[in-house]
Amino acid sequence: MHDAQVAPRRHEAHRVLGLSIGEYLIRRLQEVGIRDVFGIPGDYILGFYSMLEQSPINVVGCCREDNAGFAADAYARINGIGAVCVTYGVGGLSLCNSIAGAYAEKSPVVVISGAPGIRERYKNPLLHHKVRDFRTQLDVFEKICVATAELADPSVAFRDIDRVLSACTRSKRPVYLELPRDMVRVVPDAPHEFRSVEATSDPEALAEAVGEATRLIAGCRKPVILAGVEIHRYGLQDELLHFAESTRIPIACTVMGKSVVHETHPLFAGLYEGAMSRAEVTQFVEESDC
Repeated sequence: MHDAQVAPRRHEAHRVLGLSIGEYLIRRLQEVGIRDVFGIPGDYILGFYSMLEQSPINVVGCCREDNAGFAADAYARINGIGAVCVTYGVGGLSLCNSIAGAYAEKSPVVVISGAPGIRERYKNPLLHHKVRDFRTQLDVFEKICVATAELADPSVAFRDIDRVLSACTRSKRPVYLELPRDMVRVVPDAPHEFRSVEATSDPEALAEAVGEATRLIAGCRKPVILAGVEIHRYGLQDELLHFAESTRIPIACTVMGKSVVHETHPLFAGLYEGAMSRAEVTQFVEESDC
């Protein structure tokens, strides 16, 4: 579903005052459903790790950052959203492979990385783990995440956290939050009004799409449903099965959509992946007229 077809539904605002940036991030992580965070601590993220350990969130230590990323990805696929927390440079850049994979396979992972403090960056010092300049890691993650933010400005940090986490839950893809170590305990001066936003379909666009789909199905002789990974990510398995059973339309699955429907179900047509599929499945799907 494209953003242009989604209308936000706003709920009651909650006024936030007196929380630090680190405390607010932990609160929001819990509110989006994260109960466990994977990762490895390092000096640029130690302050936030101390907060995590004192919070209800369970911290799962890993041996390598890339493994922590893969663990968070697997957790996200089961739980609906996951998180990984690492230090700057050697930690964050080690996550690139696992987070790029999560992006390709639509897995919602929140990446939290420490960073040198804003005040440490004066006159561009040569700090450990720094690669080229202080924006390098942020620039890298902008290429493999749907939303990013450097939490360097207390006046907008809470809003940036809300924006990035909303993008993760809406798009079902990774996001990146970079937290300078001298910002963890900073309490913004102004109160923040958090409004939870639920994405809902635009009524006119939805009606047009349903009408067109209804006409196509009514006019075809051999319809097939091709179920992809989006069914998993958005939790639509029951709705898919109800639709298929009420219309008696067979279901084929992509490789990433495997298990959205039980393979013993009478309407299951097989696993379709183009030329790599079994010949009879390929023929059945590609001969469909809808």
